[in-house]
Amino acid sequence: MEKTFAIIKPDAFAAGNAGKILARIYEEGFKVIGLKKLFLSKKEAEGFYYVHRERPFFAELTDFMSSGPCIVMVLEAEGAIKKWRDLMGATDPAEAAEGTLRKEFGTFVGENATHGSDAPETATFEISYFFSGLELL
Repeated sequence: MEKTFAIIKPDAFAAGNAGKILARIYEEGFKVIGLKKLFLSKKEAEGFYYVHRERPFFAELTDFMSSGPCIVMVLEAEGAIKKWRDLMGATDPAEAAEGTLRKEFGTFVGENATHGSDAPETATFEISYFFSGLELL
């Protein structure tokens, strides 16, 4: 089984959609092996998104991710990384396919409801940023 990292972002949490997204995760056959509700500080968001620090949207992204509570998760399934990315849909909700989480719950590219790892190496870093091995059940 493969593991991936996922976030229900502040916009989806504030809109009351966290439960709907969690329900979809279970419906799609993922096992949730780690889950936390957090309110990231600006510094924590900057550390998490450090790979984007040189991009023009970095400040806006980290401001948004530290604007309210979010839910961070470790999901497990066969092919979890691709499966989660397929369920999320395109980064821009306007371009996301019908039935995807970002199409249903995202507002625009900067507030698109969910995050997911894009590769095994990214998943390893992102999982370890928020979870110790003892927290993954």
